[in-house]
Amino acid sequence: MSIQLTEGVQLHLLPTNKYKTIQITLKFKAPLKKETITQRTMIANLLEISSKRYPTQTAFRSELSELFGASFGTAVSRKGNQHILTVSLNIVNEKYLTMGNGITEKAVQFLEEVLFHPNVEEQHFDQTTFKREKEKLRDDYDGLYDDKQTYASLALQALLFEDSSQKVPSIGTAEDLEKITSSSLYQYYQSMIQDDEVDIYVMGDVEQDEIVAYFKNFSFNARQIAPRSPFYQTTSTSELREKTEEQEVTQAKLNLGYTTSVFYHGEDYYAGQVFNGLFGGFPHSKLFMNVREKESLAYYAASSLDTFRGVMVVQTGIDGKESEKVKAIVAEQLYDMQAGDFTETAFLQTKNMLKNQLIQSEDNPGSVIERIYANQLALGKTVSLQEWIEGIEMVTREQVIEVAKKVKLKGIFFLSGGVK
Repeated sequence: MSIQLTEGVQLHLLPTNKYKTIQITLKFKAPLKKETITQRTMIANLLEISSKRYPTQTAFRSELSELFGASFGTAVSRKGNQHILTVSLNIVNEKYLTMGNGITEKAVQFLEEVLFHPNVEEQHFDQTTFKREKEKLRDDYDGLYDDKQTYASLALQALLFEDSSQKVPSIGTAEDLEKITSSSLYQYYQSMIQDDEVDIYVMGDVEQDEIVAYFKNFSFNARQIAPRSPFYQTTSTSELREKTEEQEVTQAKLNLGYTTSVFYHGEDYYAGQVFNGLFGGFPHSKLFMNVREKESLAYYAASSLDTFRGVMVVQTGIDGKESEKVKAIVAEQLYDMQAGDFTETAFLQTKNMLKNQLIQSEDNPGSVIERIYANQLALGKTVSLQEWIEGIEMVTREQVIEVAKKVKLKGIFFLSGGVK
């Protein structure tokens, strides 16, 4: 059941008695813009550790412990043309507690405090907390460089996309961080609370009327939401973009980026899932078996799809001297997929593993909410677990082959160098 609290703010009630907890997740969605990504990350980090009533981390965590050890967290992510700030709270259902009367209402009140009463003084975030979190985020950006697998992945991303907002990490950049002040961040926070499209999910065995009443106390104002496709599509060009960097690394990284026809719950979505599983998504895949196991050319080799941007990425960790050979073998595996050179056993195994993955994800309410939210973004409706399973089951070999034929190599990033 979905209820509009005000224009642009939806409350989604997901009743179930499967869990002994209640999961509350708020999604703040805004158009993806390079200049605001870092600000949103800073806001997420600040909201996660303090508020006006609980200005220190000690006071903040103490309140969570009063909620019988509730788990609370924030995160940011990118889905195509959208940037999402997520706030999550998981609490024990008071029906299973002897002394837990009112815990659900208190949990919602805690969220209201965090969201609408941040640790602010005179139109700026508390300076001490702001400076500390800014320094932590600087360290996070340094960590992106130090983790060479992540570094290579981000370098390929910068190569693949034309739009600056698609090139940068979903947590922003060190360059943009330096421009942010405690005052400018508070100004952006106010616009986010006022303008972002908000979806609130409550999953668990709850009294629906009570939940609606609790959230009606949130002082969200109506906001105008312009229709906007969540999907980002790369420009169609046959140009292959290649870049090589040398650093002192013990293991070279060769990453390849491809354009695909696979978009979230689009025409090729289910066949695309099976294709990716066969190509490089599972331990029985062609990349794993041929690049890593048979030829012993890679420490790891795997593929993944971004179905909100229509791309596939192959990541490998290799001996730098073998880069050309690895490129050739990866290309050969794609050619084999396009030619239908995969066994019926592997085809059926991939389908079963995809179905099992989804069924297992149902054990985690947070994962279920993520899937429902992605469905809402892409389709404006929820696709049931059974519909998803049936979609996978109906995929034919011919459909997988057709998807494979639409996969085009667009970018190659190679990180090589001497021994560290």
